[in-house]
Amino acid sequence: MGRQRGAEPADERADKVCGSCGRRIEWRAKWARDWDAVRWCSDACRARGVTPLDRELETSIRSLLAGRAADATICPSEAARQVGGDDETAWRALMEPARRAARRLVAAGEVEITQGGKVVDPSMAKGPIRVRRAR
Repeated sequence: MGRQRGAEPADERADKVCGSCGRRIEWRAKWARDWDAVRWCSDACRARGVTPLDRELETSIRSLLAGRAADATICPSEAARQVGGDDETAWRALMEPARRAARRLVAAGEVEITQGGKVVDPSMAKGPIRVRRAR
């Protein structure tokens, strides 16, 4: 039997990364016709996009890592505190945006996300994470 027109074998379809949250977008049949145009994992990410605050958090992660030893890690809360200040309510509100920034940097190949000292898939990481320079 031949392939259906327009269908690709699963191994030829590369997963993508959401432009906003940095999570992996797995290929789905509903996107078959316009897979090349898919940029966001959800309507919420499409609406949010990437804001100047998101870029500031990315810059903060980069600068914190640049000021540490090559093998050192940081917590996303450090970037959130650097951007949000010492007000606990302000920096806590930036925790998920800081995690999103870290995931985007993973997609760009700049950093890795670890848990328990081991590199983890940023799309699947639950709980506390650490961020380090990519090796």
